[in-house]
Amino acid sequence: MTATAIRPGRVENDGEVKPQRTKPVLTRRERKGLRLARALVWPALAAAIIITQIPFLVTIYYSFQQWNLLRPGDQKFVWFDNYVTVLTNGAFVSSLWATVVIVGASVLISLVFGMVLALLLDRKFMGQGLARTLLITPFLMMPAAASLIWKWSMLDSNVGMVNWALGLIGIDPVAWNTDVPILTIIMVLTWQYTPFMMLILLAGLQSQPSDVLEAASVDGAGPIRTFFSMTLPHMRQYMELSILLGTILLLQVFDPIAIMTRGTGGTKTLSYLLYERAFVGLEIGEAAAYGVLTVLLTIIVAMVALRSLFKIFKTEGTR
Repeated sequence: MTATAIRPGRVENDGEVKPQRTKPVLTRRERKGLRLARALVWPALAAAIIITQIPFLVTIYYSFQQWNLLRPGDQKFVWFDNYVTVLTNGAFVSSLWATVVIVGASVLISLVFGMVLALLLDRKFMGQGLARTLLITPFLMMPAAASLIWKWSMLDSNVGMVNWALGLIGIDPVAWNTDVPILTIIMVLTWQYTPFMMLILLAGLQSQPSDVLEAASVDGAGPIRTFFSMTLPHMRQYMELSILLGTILLLQVFDPIAIMTRGTGGTKTLSYLLYERAFVGLEIGEAAAYGVLTVLLTIIVAMVALRSLFKIFKTEGTR
């Protein structure tokens, strides 16, 4: 067992002597186990640094250069000129606004649908396991495959199933990808990320003490009052976590925009703008500056998400 060293105590105002504890004294076996645990972490940490940090440092290096692939011999350092260009040409602000609108709407709608599905699944019924599996399936699909399915099978103006259903009630076909591109992208992202929200919220519902719900039922509280007075306050932290993690994932979304709208109609998000500058405009330095700013924005959101995640773990651990 781990021994704890106790130093001579200090005298409090009431005259009581309270001992002061120092760091625990580890045994030889515990120190050996701690060294082994640290040694096992090092390969994963080294791989993470190689895969993530080194490419990011190279991106920062490129962001300080003027480099167009059409003029490979005209590569030179311009320091912060690319960042000035990015922040003053208007494309960054418009893409940032498109990102906020698409990501914000998709996250909020997915949260509402995820809560409804979580409430339905948080009860026993025949085929519960099958229902959960089917509802999780959209999140497991490749984004490119999901985008192609929605573009041609669901939303095509001629043969799409959505327009076929609208025709049954007398509504004219809609060219979704060109007439309402933002709504189209939000629909696809909501369909794909609602299962992600549902899983987190379902975990929160199942962590709610059953005896509290039974006491509320005995006291005469109906399901609606129980939900708004007890379940919803309990789910607040899980909803915050769903929003923050969903935002991090959706900030990186590229496939639906590239396949369905190609950035038209106000759907040019930061990720698509970065692709456009690098592979259409061939401006590597400017694209790298866009990438650095996008990563910084994602890091800010990730820091908030991690703080909320640790807060949830701390709260659950004290119960």
